[in-house]
Amino acid sequence: MDGILVDTTKCTGCEKCVVACIEKNHLNLEKSYYDRVTSRDGLSADRWLSINKVSEGHFTRLSCMHCVDPACVSACLVGAITKTSEGPVIYDTSKCIGCRYCMLACPFHTPRYEWNAIKPFMRKCNMCYDRLQRNELPACVAACPYEAIIFGERNELLNRARALIRSNPGKYLNHIWGEKEYGGTSVIYISEVDLAGMGWHNEPSTPIPDFTQPLIEKTPEIGLTVGSVLVGLTWIIRRRMKLTGHTDQSGDNDKMKEKVQEDVR
Repeated sequence: MDGILVDTTKCTGCEKCVVACIEKNHLNLEKSYYDRVTSRDGLSADRWLSINKVSEGHFTRLSCMHCVDPACVSACLVGAITKTSEGPVIYDTSKCIGCRYCMLACPFHTPRYEWNAIKPFMRKCNMCYDRLQRNELPACVAACPYEAIIFGERNELLNRARALIRSNPGKYLNHIWGEKEYGGTSVIYISEVDLAGMGWHNEPSTPIPDFTQPLIEKTPEIGLTVGSVLVGLTWIIRRRMKLTGHTDQSGDNDKMKEKVQEDVR
């Protein structure tokens, strides 16, 4: 399984990786920079990758984490999101029904919705899956001039991260973000500062689907039950309205007959 290692000690915040992502995915450049200012974390339907300031002088990359056991995949009712054997979590617009369950399920709040589009879809980083199939590096990795973003096999990246931490005492915190959190992610981090601000704090090591799958599996049953109740209520209400209307009409007819009889007299 492939992944990406982010070394925040080398990131300068130049955003060349962001530009490469925008160009590769044919996103709206002007809107992406507007979203950088207005959105909470810089991500949007036109900005799948963002560079955020962790603390003064410290920056890091933010995008889809491509979880080892993704919550978005377990939440998708139609199989529009899948975890590939190569590592990336990819999205099929032809299957999407727009329920946005993936957005609710993601512990990192990464997927974004095209709210202003006539035919909206969910958007997020796919780790340049098409480039990987051509044995090319993800666009962001290829564009980074400081080797702050490294692509490779996940286990090898973990070993590399451990070696960097061991050989540079005091430079890195003794932690690899994404190694175990939420069941592990394919994008992992080493840093000289705490990354709690990126949503890693108090994170469980158990994959999110272990918590959500029981409910997701019962969603069809819940939907059918709710639908049946609504149909039943609709029938009862219409039946009562029909009976009430019939009664009122009968009463009006009786009054009309009495008036005719009085006129005849």
